[in-house]
Amino acid sequence: MTRLEAPALGVPHGFLGRTGGASRGLHAGLNVGLGSADARTAVAANRARALAAVAPGAKLVTLHQIHSATCVEAGDWADDARPEADALVTDRPGLALGILTADCAPVLFADRAAGVIGAAHAGWKGALAGVLEATVAAMARLGAEPARIVAAIGPAIGRASYEVGPEFRARFEAEDPASSPFFADGPAGRPHFDLAGYCRARLERAGVARVVDLGLDTCADPARFFSYRRATLAGAPDYGRQLSLVALA
Repeated sequence: MTRLEAPALGVPHGFLGRTGGASRGLHAGLNVGLGSADARTAVAANRARALAAVAPGAKLVTLHQIHSATCVEAGDWADDARPEADALVTDRPGLALGILTADCAPVLFADRAAGVIGAAHAGWKGALAGVLEATVAAMARLGAEPARIVAAIGPAIGRASYEVGPEFRARFEAEDPASSPFFADGPAGRPHFDLAGYCRARLERAGVARVVDLGLDTCADPARFFSYRRATLAGAPDYGRQLSLVALA
């Protein structure tokens, strides 16, 4: 099982890839997507394996992700009662906050001194809408201070793989003029977007003390990661999702 960490967070966490899971075929590996077409038994086994690798004994809490800027305080809800949101926070030991991705950026947060953690699903829509700032604000309501928060950006689609259209670039620059540096022309002359770099900039603008970027491209590494874009380009009917989670010790 691939488990990547950012030790600066100072709390139990992990960015898990696709290796070491029970799924087969199209979803081969550690697919944790409840919304995928994978066998529910395999998904459940994979989620249990992932939790045991990072926070054994904790309750895994995930969301029905909708590419929004909505952040909620985590509760002990069942998998089939997940709220529609894209970030969650807690100050409760015993809960492991999980985010599912397949190219979008998973971002894990911790203010160790305050005992407050968070996790966010930052695709381009959520990042532009402010999901990262919403997470920082929600953590602050639980007693965290932005100047103490450490944020880690996990495996996500890299700029070399993220070709977009001119209308995409125009929308970003219209809504957030500070986004211009995160676009560059690719080999075909079309813009490429640096999602992780953009997330880092938004976090720094929100006052986050330290941001760590693992710098791994999900689309370019099929052996280690699931990728929505790679699956789409290949004409695949579905794709797996990987899990990133954080917990309090």
